[in-house]
Amino acid sequence: MKNKNFIILGVVNAILILSFIGLLISFKMESQVVPEVEPPKQITKEEINQILCLAENIYFEARNQGTAGWLGVTNVVLNRKSDSRFPNTVCDVVYQAHLTESSKTRDKDLPQGKREFIPILNKCQFSWYCDNKPDDIKHQDLFHEIYLFSELALTSDIPINDITDGATHYHAHYVQPAWRKQKTKTVSIGDHIFYRWEK
Repeated sequence: MKNKNFIILGVVNAILILSFIGLLISFKMESQVVPEVEPPKQITKEEINQILCLAENIYFEARNQGTAGWLGVTNVVLNRKSDSRFPNTVCDVVYQAHLTESSKTRDKDLPQGKREFIPILNKCQFSWYCDNKPDDIKHQDLFHEIYLFSELALTSDIPINDITDGATHYHAHYVQPAWRKQKTKTVSIGDHIFYRWEK
């Protein structure tokens, strides 16, 4: 009988202790202030298009340069976008090129909107776009990472740092384009040398 009472008393004590712990936990949870979190920003179709253009440009220009190289290319695109001497959207900056009419529509009686134009070989702002090589994205995981980087760069409320000091141009360190003599060198990042086109 004595053992039975000890067992009952032990069970009652255990229930009381667990109840007390439960009260402490619920009190602690009630006294904590839960910060308000804003819902994720909705991205429009046009923003997705601009993100894709930037991601492609980073992928083909600097995929092996790490985030500093990605940011350098991003800075150049955004610096051009905000410079009146260049187009005013990310996609238009990326795909800016000297064009020629395709043989598919040349010399045909078609309205202007039906004519097809293609970039002239090696006459683009970013060489990958008109180097006559296929623009295949072979490293999907890396492209996804670059896409997320591009999304953050274009949609974040926090402005990104310009690590290029206002650069509007760059080239690989192993080439020496003639235009570099008319630009101000700002920085080297990875395999690229960056320049600012003074106003």
